[in-house]
Amino acid sequence: MTAVVPASVVRAVWLVWALIAWSGLIALLTVVFDDRLVSTWAKGNPTAAPILKERGLDGLKESSINIPHFAAVAIVLFVVFAALAGVLVAFFRAGHRWARVVLTATVVLMAFSTLVGIRRDLPALFIVLSMGALLLSVALLVMLWHRDTSAFLRASLPPPPEPASHPE
Repeated sequence: MTAVVPASVVRAVWLVWALIAWSGLIALLTVVFDDRLVSTWAKGNPTAAPILKERGLDGLKESSINIPHFAAVAIVLFVVFAALAGVLVAFFRAGHRWARVVLTATVVLMAFSTLVGIRRDLPALFIVLSMGALLLSVALLVMLWHRDTSAFLRASLPPPPEPASHPE
């Protein structure tokens, strides 16, 4: 007999998929607004700011300054996160307790990196998107560690092995 899946587990699974989709949206918008992100970065960089001011974005791109590749990083981060979270959610849904721990660690690390990113001078759109990701992450963590989720994962444990009998 299979255990009844509680609402907290169903919500956690949906929140993982929502976080993956949200991360995909952020990656897509990073590609679309790459020039804006580079301009924002350059304004805060003491070496790049004068070049941006004098020669514009094209002049900055033609200069010898190593410009961050925001789009490439966002795409790679999204692909890795989506693949990892997709595999982990399957194991979590099947009742593997370790998947909850690894999902938690992944979400906490993503939230930490989001908080670090928010401290940078980002365009308002990316701050709003980052705050949305943080809210989804908190909701996911609550569902992952909900009392009903814990009970479901405990019930999914295999029975302990029978003790070996020793002939007398």
